Amino acid sequence: MAISLPKGSYLFTSESVTEGHPDKVCDQVSDGILDAIYAKDPQARVAVETLASTGLVIVAGEVTTTCYIDVQDTIRKTIKEIGYSNPAYHFDFDSVAVLVAIHEQSPDIAQGVVKQSEEEQGAGDQGLMFGYATNETPEYMPLPITLAHKLAQRLAECRKKKIIPWLRPDGKSQVTIEYENGKAKRVHTVVIATQHDPEPSNEEINKRITEDVIKPVCEKWLDANTKIHINATGRFVLGGPAADTGVTGRKIIVDTYGGQGSHGGGCFSGKDPSKVDRSASYMARYIAKNLVAAGLADRCEVQLAYCIGVPDPVSVLVSCHGTNKVPEEKLVELVRKHFRLKPAHIIRDLNLRRPIYKKTAAYGHFGRNDPDFTWEATDKAAALKKDAGL
Repeated sequence: MAISLPKGSYLFTSESVTEGHPDKVCDQVSDGILDAIYAKDPQARVAVETLASTGLVIVAGEVTTTCYIDVQDTIRKTIKEIGYSNPAYHFDFDSVAVLVAIHEQSPDIAQGVVKQSEEEQGAGDQGLMFGYATNETPEYMPLPITLAHKLAQRLAECRKKKIIPWLRPDGKSQVTIEYENGKAKRVHTVVIATQHDPEPSNEEINKRITEDVIKPVCEKWLDANTKIHINATGRFVLGGPAADTGVTGRKIIVDTYGGQGSHGGGCFSGKDPSKVDRSASYMARYIAKNLVAAGLADRCEVQLAYCIGVPDPVSVLVSCHGTNKVPEEKLVELVRKHFRLKPAHIIRDLNLRRPIYKKTAAYGHFGRNDPDFTWEATDKAAALKKDAGL
C-alpha cells in the first residue's frame, strides 16, 4: 500500500546491529587484535580481516610489529565477551576452530608510509574519506541512526543484565523517521530482529521487546500511528555466525551515519591509524562536528582525499547542503587553518596510537560520549566561530 505523507514530508531509515551480529563479531575480533598489539607496540602497522562461520574463525592480514601477542587467546576472549559462551548457539568461544594467516606488510607499501621524518609520513593508501555532522540531535548525529544504535545497545543491555533472560547475542534494529520541512517529526516505523531461546512465544517476545527495549529508547518520538515490527519472520533462534557468515567491514553505513552523508567505501576495523580509511574519517568527523557546533552550518559534510605515500591531502571539500552561514570556500580556508591534515598530525592531534579500537567496533564510531573518542570533541568550535566573524 502506498504511503501518503503531507507535502514537504519524507521518510528516512537507518539500521544498526548488536555486537553479536556476525559482521560485528568480525569487526570486534579485528579491532581486538589491533588493541592487543597496540597495548605493547603503538608504532605497529596492522591490517587484519576476519571471517566467522559455524564453528570457525579465520583471521588474515598484514602485521608489522616488535611484540608478540597470543592471537588465538585474543580471538576467544573477544568472542566470550560478546556473549557466545554457550555451545547451544552453535558458535562459542571455547570450541570454535581458529585459523590464522598473518604476514608482514608489503615493503612496497611500507616505503610510502615510513619516512625519515615523521612529519612526512605518507598516507597508507589512496582514497576519499567523509565526515558528517548535523545539529538535529545533541550528539550532532542524524536521529535515525542515533535511535537505531540506542535500540541495539538496549537489546544487549537487556540480555547481559538478564532483564529479558531469553535473549541471545545476535540482533538488528531499524528506525524510520518522518521529517517535515527538514525537521524530525516522529518515528514512523521501528523494526527489531532479535535472537532468542526457543521457549518464549511470539506474543511474549513482542510484549517484552516493546516494553523493555523500544519504549525506553523511542517513547518521546512514538505515536498511535507508529508501526512496530518485531521478528517479522516469526522465529530467530539460530543466529550469529552459525546462521550467517560474518566478515570484517560489511557494516560501514552502520559504523558511520546510517546512510546520511557520503561514504568513501573503506571500512575502519582492523586498521591502525596510518591507514587514512580510519584516521582521516575520524578527522573529517572532528572537522564537521566542530563546524556545526560553531554555528557555521546546520549540516556539514567534509571530504578529505589522499594519495599513498603523500602526506598532504590531494583535496579538501566542505559541503553544507545550503545550511552554511558563511561561504563554503571560507569554511575550507578555516579548515586548513585550524586542523592539521597530514597523517602524522592527525594521529598525534587525535591521540590515535592507543588500544581504544575494539569498543568502536560496535554501535558506531561517531556520536559516542566517551573521552577516548577524541574526534567527538568540540574544542575547536569557539575559535572557528570567532575566526569566521560570527
